[in-house]
Amino acid sequence: MLAPNEIAKKSVEVGKTKASLSIGKMLLLSIFAGMFIALAGVGATFGNIYGGKIVSALIFPVGLIMVVIAGSELFTGNNLMVTSWIKGEISLWQLLKNWLLVFLGNFIGAIFVTFLAVYSGIFDNISDAVISTATTKANLSFLEALIRGIFCNFLVCIAVWMAFGAKTISGKILAIFGPIMLFVLCGFEHSIANMFYGPAGIFVALKNGIILENLNFELFLTNNLLPVTIGNIIGGAGIVGIGYYLAYLKK
Repeated sequence: MLAPNEIAKKSVEVGKTKASLSIGKMLLLSIFAGMFIALAGVGATFGNIYGGKIVSALIFPVGLIMVVIAGSELFTGNNLMVTSWIKGEISLWQLLKNWLLVFLGNFIGAIFVTFLAVYSGIFDNISDAVISTATTKANLSFLEALIRGIFCNFLVCIAVWMAFGAKTISGKILAIFGPIMLFVLCGFEHSIANMFYGPAGIFVALKNGIILENLNFELFLTNNLLPVTIGNIIGGAGIVGIGYYLAYLKK
């Protein structure tokens, strides 16, 4: 594996590469990432119902493994691009453009998978559980969602950071697996995963003609996606990215 200071240098180079992608490639690769994470959410949903939370936590890391190994653009992992910006290798505009476009592409990919999954009928026998998960997430307080988002992307970015240091596919998979399993087991909040969990509950309710006062897109966006996204940026860019810049890159 790479030494920690070498991982920090690699993160800067990775950030430069991501910032140089064309808009078309950036969107396409971010749609793939949204699909990967949503599919992991589908699997983890069944794992949770039939095997419990530990089984769900063992399944969900497949999402980030696909993102890293297959190659795609994930907003939460791209929070580490902050190291490239602080080092002066990319501009603030390049950083924010990447985050915005990748977030949008992730949403498109996640919604696409979610819609197809719901209307394929695979959730018909577990609709109550899918709705319950979405309702719980849509009714967190702003502070609860924010803090859970901080913890979550701290772990996600640690997983990506360690994967930078692995020189084999098996090493990358093992580096990713532990931190992601931990965040799912603890119930932390991941903005891109929630682009599956929230809409899945809403779509299932709509499909079954159920109208819920405590579950709709407005509640999901304001009570969950907004604070969780802010928390993800704090945990990923603010703590891991800036923290490791200070530890290994700052002169």
